[in-house]
Amino acid sequence: MLTLGLRRLIQRAAPLAQFRARFSAQRQSLRFNTTQAAPSYKPKRESYLTPTMVLLGTVPFFTLGLGTWQLQRLQWKVALIDELEEKLQLSAIGLPKRINLAVLPEFIFRRVYLRGTWDHAHSMLVRPRTREGVHGANVLTPLIREDGTTLIIDRGFISKDFDLSSIPQETGTVEVLGMLRTSEARNTFTPDNHPERGEWYWKDLDAMADYAGGAEANVQPVLVEQIFDGHEGEAAARMSRGIPVGRPARVDLRNSHLSYVITWYSLSVFTAVMFVRVMLNKKRSRGRSMPR
Repeated sequence: MLTLGLRRLIQRAAPLAQFRARFSAQRQSLRFNTTQAAPSYKPKRESYLTPTMVLLGTVPFFTLGLGTWQLQRLQWKVALIDELEEKLQLSAIGLPKRINLAVLPEFIFRRVYLRGTWDHAHSMLVRPRTREGVHGANVLTPLIREDGTTLIIDRGFISKDFDLSSIPQETGTVEVLGMLRTSEARNTFTPDNHPERGEWYWKDLDAMADYAGGAEANVQPVLVEQIFDGHEGEAAARMSRGIPVGRPARVDLRNSHLSYVITWYSLSVFTAVMFVRVMLNKKRSRGRSMPR
């Protein structure tokens, strides 16, 4: 009887033992497979070509191009100044009765000799102007030539202590030695001229010729700047009496292209060095972040 009970107990316990053995084997197999299938760590590679790096990489080439363009402008401006200096050294010429405005730019800074009488009634003050730190204006007066035609003459500078009514008015035939010029370039901040109020801020030759009588009065929109070749003591004496002081016989074209060349080329070198340093720093940072 006892033997029969033990046999039945063993038969009931056998399935439980088999289940435990099977479950333990499955756990071991799952643990082994999980270990084998674990993915290896691959760090994400950061691209060098970020928008910032692309922009930084184009700056050296852009500034290099600007520097080269300014270098070409510098060479052009130097050649132009040399050409004008050569023209200025030539003997003064007379001007024909009818001046061809189309070819006038070819004679800019050329010395000219004129004879005629001043039309003081149509004189103009262009202001503000400065000379040797003194504030004032330039006096422009039409000159009626002996052939009956009229040109606009920039007679020179007077201090702010004088106006058109207080400066000496020369009468009779006068001789003028000057240089041919063109209309003055107007910048963004220059106010509009108001001829009806006698307010002139820049040399608009067409408007000045119309103010002096226009084509009906044989006024041509041609500007001559009177030359003053005296010393500073003489210039100061003339200014104290309200006599206009003309300009020196020299080419005064502004030439700042060399400073632009230096600026743009320096920026090109600086940004190129900065770009290389940033790239090297990125490379070192990537090397330190890689797992060993």
